[in-house]
Amino acid sequence: MRYEDNELILELLSHYSEPVERTELLLQSGMDPEHFNNAVSYLDSKGQLVIIKRKKLALPDIAGCVRATVVRVNRWFLFAHPEDEDMSDIFIHAGSSKGAMPGDLVMLKNITDGEKGLSAEVDKILEKGSRIITGVVEREKGKKGQAHVMPDNGFAYHLRIVPGGELKSKNGDKVKAAILYDPKDKRIKARVIHIYGRADSAKICSDAIIDAAGIPVKFSVPVKHEAAKRAAEPITQEEIARRLDLRNEAIFTIDGADAKDLDDAISVKKTDNGWELGVHIADVSHYVREGSLLDESAMDRGTSVYFADRVIPMLPVEISNGCCSLNAGVPKLTFSAIMTLDKKGELVDYRFEKSVIESKVRGVYSEVNAIIDGSADESLMTKYSPVLGAIRDGQELAEILKAKAKQRGELEIETSELRFVLDERGVCIGVSERERGEAEELIEQFMITANRAAALYAKSALIPFVYRVHEAPESDRLESLAELAAACGFQTRRLKEGVHQTDLSELIEKAKGTKYARLISTQVLRTMAKARYAPEPLGHFGLSLADYCHFTSPIRRYPDTSIHRILTDLVSGVSIDRIQEHYGEFARESSRMSSDRELRAMRAEREAEKCYAAEYMTSHIGEVHQGIVSGVTNKGLFVALETGIEGFVSLVDDEHAFFEFDGTASTVDRRTGKKYSIGDSVTIKVINASVPTGTIDFDLQSSGDR
Repeated sequence: MRYEDNELILELLSHYSEPVERTELLLQSGMDPEHFNNAVSYLDSKGQLVIIKRKKLALPDIAGCVRATVVRVNRWFLFAHPEDEDMSDIFIHAGSSKGAMPGDLVMLKNITDGEKGLSAEVDKILEKGSRIITGVVEREKGKKGQAHVMPDNGFAYHLRIVPGGELKSKNGDKVKAAILYDPKDKRIKARVIHIYGRADSAKICSDAIIDAAGIPVKFSVPVKHEAAKRAAEPITQEEIARRLDLRNEAIFTIDGADAKDLDDAISVKKTDNGWELGVHIADVSHYVREGSLLDESAMDRGTSVYFADRVIPMLPVEISNGCCSLNAGVPKLTFSAIMTLDKKGELVDYRFEKSVIESKVRGVYSEVNAIIDGSADESLMTKYSPVLGAIRDGQELAEILKAKAKQRGELEIETSELRFVLDERGVCIGVSERERGEAEELIEQFMITANRAAALYAKSALIPFVYRVHEAPESDRLESLAELAAACGFQTRRLKEGVHQTDLSELIEKAKGTKYARLISTQVLRTMAKARYAPEPLGHFGLSLADYCHFTSPIRRYPDTSIHRILTDLVSGVSIDRIQEHYGEFARESSRMSSDRELRAMRAEREAEKCYAAEYMTSHIGEVHQGIVSGVTNKGLFVALETGIEGFVSLVDDEHAFFEFDGTASTVDRRTGKKYSIGDSVTIKVINASVPTGTIDFDLQSSGDR
């Protein structure tokens, strides 16, 4: 199977609006019949084309087929989530499922749109899921009560544990189980294969989430051995002589107080014509060599993953916290983006150099914020004395860059990132929203500038690359945003196809200071496509930049390591032809893998956050709090508390009320006339919190209930 054969066949098929004769396509391709048939078989097995009665070929949409992943199974039916995000989930009768289970990638056929939505039949299973689930053991009452597993995801019912398949699990245990089909009674059952611990612990639930996501926790012995060997390599005088020596420059890092993997440092100088900005990034690609075990492991992981109680690093600590961490006072190998900006903050020139630095200060965000706002004491001023001038110059440049970003339409979306405080047992005892100061914004603007320069450099050189892309929102999502914005009283005439970033920025700005601020920010975020990695420079809508990439965090992101490797060859004088030949397929595969792994990490992090939030709220059952309605559905209200934690108020269980949802931002009790809208202040009582499911339930309180 050759990649170029697959691409050619798909390209030819894209020009047909109906199925085409197989022999005709073979002639058009000019391919050898054996290569052609191999490519067709491969594409058919992956669901990228459809073979019709062995004689005709078509793309799935032309053949009326859809690729989808089974996400939910009942005893009598299934639901599958199409790859086309514009389509809703599709109903499949159990008799037409061909035994598909949650996680299976399937090809659907005979798709119809009825009163209750889309329905279809499974044509074939393209890729089987893991057949492994996580869940909680529940045992029926009595000494010999039947044990079941209530799956976390995928199944809408309990799965009976086969005889002898309990593995000493107890009621309430979080477990991993294998699912299997029992042909005798035609039911799916489970066998416990691992016990994590008690399901009422967020830490234990995080263990299960990590495992279910397939995120590798441990490094193999050979990988650790290779990491230790690379980390022990000394920085020789010969290596320094090959690099730009910046050890005497006022270079420093700024990170969180608890950060150990310091992969970016900065230098800033004000000049007669503007600024010289240096962004100096740990030279990870020097230590993680192409094709090495370290490299294969890093690509498979794709990214570091962050949980409340742990970090699962992309690279072993010998690399991430050792040789590649830009610790102060120690010579370190770096890859530097040295940029010239004019007085208006325009990027007028840039160059990339392999370098060696020696950071003068290990900066901390809170400390630099104190220097910027004038509250720093004498000891802090002494610590930062080698770089105080750079901080002041950097602050001035960052303000100009922020103003430019706002002018071009960069979206300032408010998001609620939670910070969890754990006790010595790992139990969540505190929750708050993370705060961002000027130091955080300064670093963000400088990293964006370096990332943009790297993308411009690669694009101008016409080399294969891994770009960070963020496409414009689609029209149907904009319609939903416009409906919500109108319901909140905002102007919506420009919220349509072809919308410019400044239009969305203006909406966010108008919502600031109102009760709809967070809602509008959240909805704008949901309206936009997911950012991803791609080998083509498709632009970044959210940042309002035509060219962008991720260059600045190679310790924790594989796409950054990928482009460091490519740019290393470019600055070393390797010919463009050689770079194109060597990295073409690599850039495509790195983009695909990096996007996939990023999505996997984000989902796991969010699921774990919900478990920790629920764990915190278990000690606050019965308490009454003020909250803000953050969402309205036909079943109830989402309410956000001051801590940033969100819970759900069910309105369908109230026997004495009849609520009517208006489809956007409000619901009305038709019996009393009471209306609840997004942004309203409400009083709630915490009535339940489930750690295994990560759900929190509230009950509305009247003033007399307090």
